[in-house]
Amino acid sequence: MTESEPRWLRVVHALRWPVVVLALAVVVVLGLRELRDTAREGGRAAADAVRSAGESAAAIAGRFATGTITTTFVSAIPHLLPDGGTKLELAAFEATETLSRTDDRRVFFDMVPLGATVSEIRVPVTYRYHLRLDEPWRLEIEGGTCVVHAPPIRPTLPPAIHTDRMEKRSESGWLRFDEAEQMEALERSLTPTLSARARDPEHLELVREQCRRRVADFVRSWLLLEDQWGPERFNHVEVIFADEKGDEPATLSPPVIGGNG
Repeated sequence: MTESEPRWLRVVHALRWPVVVLALAVVVVLGLRELRDTAREGGRAAADAVRSAGESAAAIAGRFATGTITTTFVSAIPHLLPDGGTKLELAAFEATETLSRTDDRRVFFDMVPLGATVSEIRVPVTYRYHLRLDEPWRLEIEGGTCVVHAPPIRPTLPPAIHTDRMEKRSESGWLRFDEAEQMEALERSLTPTLSARARDPEHLELVREQCRRRVADFVRSWLLLEDQWGPERFNHVEVIFADEKGDEPATLSPPVIGGNG
């Protein structure tokens, strides 16, 4: 600065550093205020997130508590039209069934035999079994075990009759000429007879344990989907059918979850 410089220029030179310092101070103050507001908003968002997570966990725990797990399960079952029903197919097996019919006739007060007509059919049949999802279910909690009280096992009717592999045999007495009629009557009885066999206890026992495992798999898959299967959650499923009386239910071992492979 020289004596020849104008006075206003000398004033500018004298004030330039105080102005710079003041401007920097304003920038620092504004920056600190922004950081404070950001931290406040971030803290509020974090608190809201924690609160939301807590409320969600409480809601999930409530849905899988004793007294509400059945409602949670039933609500997850797809609802179809009332006349359509909802079936869970469980088991099937094929058996070769033999049906026979003997017609013995006599005349003259049963004193003169006319002989007997014997008709026989051998045919492979596929029996299928299911549960109805629209019938009552009840789930209970026993520690880490989900106890499933399922509806009764039902046969899917009519059974599948494999007529392409059907074998027929007829024999008739010396005065009998009605083999065709007797065979036709036996064929008409196929569906009702085999439907009755599908419902008998012997056939049901053949598939009971397979059905039990399938129901346990079904419930376990639902628990996996709901993130309720694993350590400190459910790790075991027991299934009891409504038509069982005092039988010891089979159980399903928990699957291996995670691992390196």
